Amino acid sequence: MKAAVIVFPGSNCDRDVCVALEHATGEKPATVWHRDSDLPKVDLIVVPGGFSYGDYLRSGAMAAQSPVMREVVARAKAGVRVMGVCNGFQILTEARLLPGVLMRNAGLKFICRTVDLRVENTDSAFTSAYDKDQVVRFPVAHHDGNYFADADTLARVEDTGMVAFRYVTPDGIVDASGNPNGSANSIAGLFNEKRTVLGLMPHPERAFEPLHGNTDGRAMFTGLVEALS
Repeated sequence: MKAAVIVFPGSNCDRDVCVALEHATGEKPATVWHRDSDLPKVDLIVVPGGFSYGDYLRSGAMAAQSPVMREVVARAKAGVRVMGVCNGFQILTEARLLPGVLMRNAGLKFICRTVDLRVENTDSAFTSAYDKDQVVRFPVAHHDGNYFADADTLARVEDTGMVAFRYVTPDGIVDASGNPNGSANSIAGLFNEKRTVLGLMPHPERAFEPLHGNTDGRAMFTGLVEALS
């Protein structure tokens, strides 16, 4: 599996995801600067976390207009797998590759801790190595992770199996105590309808090595390698 990682001014998790991809694939992914308009031929594109353009306008809004994103959108429409993590999720919604928006956290504070997630759909290259309803733990680090969509969009997202991960309690229960940011329907990760694009606020690349505290994120990367190689 060949991968590329997009880098914006303000990205701060590009190195983390590059290391995870290198360990999973055995080769370094390509890194592509946001001003470039070309992408190498790859099986996976990752839009990493960070604070693209300092989040000075609306998180991800400026990055979505970068030259490279036109090619990312074109590749996504052609079926290339695209994953956006944290700020990358925000960028994918601003680029209209995923429905809805990411707003300020309900508590109006930056959240940096490990959260519990329930795997909602395993019918994708991103989640095929997990079990349905499996509870995993990934770190979050965001100020604008409150997923919002109108009622019709939420109904479509739920009815078509687009929810990838949901915030839950350690026992796998959906309630307010397990939702760190107020996201609608406790949505933590979302697919497009074809499940070839994934956006999620938690960081699987920060739960890859034992020194991270747990390795629940490793299966996402190894599963991608198995599905796309």
